[in-house]
Amino acid sequence: MPHRLSFDVVVIGSGAAGMTAALHLATAHRVALLSKAGLGQGSTRWAQGGIATVVDPEDSLEAHVEDTLIAGAGLCHKDTVEQVVAESRKSIQWLIGQGVPFTPAESHNSLIQSCDSNPLPFHLTREGGHSHRRILHADDATGLAITETLAARVHANPNISIFENHVAVDLITRHKLGLPQQACVGVYVLDNTSSRVHAFATRSVILATGGASKVYLYTSNPDGSSGDGIAMAWRAGCSVANMEFNQFHPTCLYHPKAKSFLISEALRGEGARLTLPDGQPFMHRFDARCELAPRDVVARAIDHEMKRLGLDHVYLDMTHKDADFIRSHFPTIYQRCLEFGIDMTREPLPVVPAAHYTCGGILVDHQGRTEIPGLYAIGECAFTGLHGANRMASNSLLECVVYGRLAAEDLLIELQKIGEPPELPIWDESQVTDSDEDVVISHNWDEIRRFMWDYVGIVRTDKRLERALHRIKLLQSEIHDYYSNYRISNDLLELRNLATVADLIIRSALLRKESRGLHYTLDYPKTAEEARDTLLRPDRW
Repeated sequence: MPHRLSFDVVVIGSGAAGMTAALHLATAHRVALLSKAGLGQGSTRWAQGGIATVVDPEDSLEAHVEDTLIAGAGLCHKDTVEQVVAESRKSIQWLIGQGVPFTPAESHNSLIQSCDSNPLPFHLTREGGHSHRRILHADDATGLAITETLAARVHANPNISIFENHVAVDLITRHKLGLPQQACVGVYVLDNTSSRVHAFATRSVILATGGASKVYLYTSNPDGSSGDGIAMAWRAGCSVANMEFNQFHPTCLYHPKAKSFLISEALRGEGARLTLPDGQPFMHRFDARCELAPRDVVARAIDHEMKRLGLDHVYLDMTHKDADFIRSHFPTIYQRCLEFGIDMTREPLPVVPAAHYTCGGILVDHQGRTEIPGLYAIGECAFTGLHGANRMASNSLLECVVYGRLAAEDLLIELQKIGEPPELPIWDESQVTDSDEDVVISHNWDEIRRFMWDYVGIVRTDKRLERALHRIKLLQSEIHDYYSNYRISNDLLELRNLATVADLIIRSALLRKESRGLHYTLDYPKTAEEARDTLLRPDRW
């Protein structure tokens, strides 16, 4: 029989944000950490570049803030940017204390001293949009280093119960139970191993479920990036903001067997050039910063050249750099490309833009609190105002660690005021049957991702968006009927959530009558004088 479990806090998601929050909370509370796959198998693991912070004496907090505001195309919330940048050093020190093996300065013959005379002897690199070298990294596999370090700490903590291969179905609120005083009191969770649904009762839930880039046909993200937290929060009654801003990473390896292998922006930071098949560079025609322009500019430039010339891809060329330099700075990328028969020291890499990061998300405050008491959202699923209309490179890992800590610190106070949750009803599947038409799921999954790529991609028009809206309405109706009549599965849950976030992205894009940052439309090519967020509220939809 399905059963109930009870914890002080349930953290949904096991990336940098989720594990950071869990580790801070576990000093005083019992924490359940839910992971869709194995622990730390989300997007954090694949982050190659690094994490931004100010340590170079020639750099400053003010410069980091200004660079972020510029990249965000007028939509960043300045107070949020200032908070995250100001908190960055404390969060970096915490990661170092956990044992994250950042690349030392000595390995690259350049000693970096911090601005406050407290040495941080780590190598710094530079990425697009940054005016200084301020990217701490662990070679070219920073996300993997952070993931493995935090996962080891989580496994060693007796107050954290790990539930791998568990996917959240829906949040449980007091209003859903017919009780007064709205609050989040639990979550239904599918155990993919046993196919049973359990009710997790809790005094608070933290959503750290990552983004929604799997809604697009081509993405750099792992399979689990299906917008689960955003969709669940929306169904529970939370507002979302700026869902139209989907960042397309300019350089994903174009190879039939590579699937979604990302070529780090750090290559361009170290001199790699984007070229056409004949070897001619082209970024100088689009932006004075060339390859170091923000990602939206670079992605649109590549998209323009591909459409203009009918190309499947362009090239990223680093062959003019010393081979030993390439192998020492980018060992992971070098070895991975060799597996595909490409020697990046001798030949350029074929690359194509791919959906990479969801800049919008669940509306939260400076501590990660949503509009529902007891419900927090952190990391890529949250909208904090940090990224604006375009995320600057290496600010995302920083946001995860900063808000993971801030949310936990807030909860350590708030949990003293929150009573025990009510008894939750068990999951009822007495009226449903096993499906004999799983092809419906795979077909609808493929259709959503294809029309989102074609109609709601890097360059948009109202006509394309209206076509997409028409399709998603029909598909949502089909998916709702399917969900109501058959037993749930991981694929069905992800399809349901993908349809929800696709709908939110399309509707948000239709509301923005301008081109700004990552949202570029041929119908409104100019940027409006006043910068406004796109806010969607469930009670007004």
